[in-house]
Amino acid sequence: MDIQYKSPQKILTPTGGFLTGYSHSLNPYVGCAFGCSYCYVRQSPVGLFRKQEWGTWVDVKENVKDKLIRELQSLKKRNKKTTIFMSSSTDPYQSLDYKEQITRGLLEAMVESPPDFLFVQTRSPLVTRDTDLFLQLKDRLRISVTVETDLDEVRKRFSPAAPPIQARFNALCKLKEAGLPSQVAVTPVLPFSNEFPYKLKEVVNRICIDDFTGDGSQGKRTERLQIKELYDVDELNKWYSPDSKQRVLNEMKKTFTPENIYIGAEGFMPY
Repeated sequence: MDIQYKSPQKILTPTGGFLTGYSHSLNPYVGCAFGCSYCYVRQSPVGLFRKQEWGTWVDVKENVKDKLIRELQSLKKRNKKTTIFMSSSTDPYQSLDYKEQITRGLLEAMVESPPDFLFVQTRSPLVTRDTDLFLQLKDRLRISVTVETDLDEVRKRFSPAAPPIQARFNALCKLKEAGLPSQVAVTPVLPFSNEFPYKLKEVVNRICIDDFTGDGSQGKRTERLQIKELYDVDELNKWYSPDSKQRVLNEMKKTFTPENIYIGAEGFMPY
């Protein structure tokens, strides 16, 4: 892993496109050690510019806590509404954060100068470490944990460096016990068992689902990444097909009411 330390001038990035509805995105790191095979960032400028394989390098953003406080206070002085998506092109709780604690420092800044809304997107059980800070932001917060499947053998095939599935379920249980607003992002949907909807219902009341057309290019990025080759032959027609999203929606309706199932971008919007 190529790890570099950099001190950025700005912490918050004005948003657009998929993140319409948010004023800013916030990425504690550049690059992501989880290196999921299907990650759309692989085909984005940040993923292509470095000329290094996605998942083999990470830039750690140093000296960010005080900078974020100043940026948030400046926005408030100008009466700017601040809705933050953390994170759009990295996982804020990738393994490096055990040691670096960049994400925790940013949350401490937001406790000191709260945004109007914070959306935290991760696939890491490390998210539970910061429960004490999340509780202080509870009324302006949603935590979204990606769980694409309940089959760890499938996870190992598509994202071998990502946290085990059971560890994510355990983390979701802890978030629920703490009373924190959370959801599961089944994005992108990967092959799962018949029990998956029931397992999800035990830990959350709200889910968001999407297939590979949610990669920001209607599936074209995924095609370039040749994700199709990771599917078993008998999985292709069921799980990598135009009607897979509808099939999954029907499965999730067995345990979730329609108003608690979100499709694609709507599941990541503020509030």
